[in-house]
Amino acid sequence: MSEKNREGKRTARQRLADEREKQKAADKRRRALIIGASVVCVLGLAAVGGVLAANSGKEDKSATAGPAVAPSGAIGKDALAIPVGKDSARASLTVWEDFRCPACQAFEKTYRSTIHDLVDAGQLKVEYHLVTLIDGNTRGSGSRHAANAAACAQDAGKFLAYHDVLYDNQPQETDDAFADDAKLIDLAKKVDGLDTPAFRSCVKDGTHNTWVDKSNAAFQAGNFSGTPTVLFDGKNLVEDRSMTPAKLKQMVQAANKG
Repeated sequence: MSEKNREGKRTARQRLADEREKQKAADKRRRALIIGASVVCVLGLAAVGGVLAANSGKEDKSATAGPAVAPSGAIGKDALAIPVGKDSARASLTVWEDFRCPACQAFEKTYRSTIHDLVDAGQLKVEYHLVTLIDGNTRGSGSRHAANAAACAQDAGKFLAYHDVLYDNQPQETDDAFADDAKLIDLAKKVDGLDTPAFRSCVKDGTHNTWVDKSNAAFQAGNFSGTPTVLFDGKNLVEDRSMTPAKLKQMVQAANKG
């Protein structure tokens, strides 16, 4: 073998090794983002005294004490879960999330396409539980309003599409923009067929507000460490530092083979 050929092979091997190292670093950054951000969702704003003081006098004027009205198709105990995917799927995720939580958005950006592919393939079903953790930190109401709007989208059969739109347009954690129903209705225009009189009324009336409160109470009673909490066979994937989209896919495929 000529010296030139040997050098070419070494160069190719080195390029491959460099790409592997880059991928490892990228995976590490993604995991750090998700795990680190989840701490922010629990503790971050508690240290921001100015934000707390600015919001301390703000109350949610749409709060009601009426009965909990579950969205169409909700399942589980007290009908607190919004299901996505086929019942025949042998693998399932339970997701507790807050639409204002930056860690939840980070999880979405990293795992969304993998979860969608597995759901579309009939291998995975997901149960979404909506939480108002950030509202509790800031005394805002955007988490609650966004969750109610998502439940209204579920009534229209458009939950997942609207769910994704909310995360794609998530405001800064200290910005309670989702408390504005007009903004939530405007975002519905990004989902084909969702911006209807029925959806608008549901959002403005806070039809599912008490149901959202009940879901958040269940989260608190579950003693979870923060959002997102993503359970697969009882294990919180966000706490697994070795977790990647590829590993999740392997776990789901293995469950379906079993």
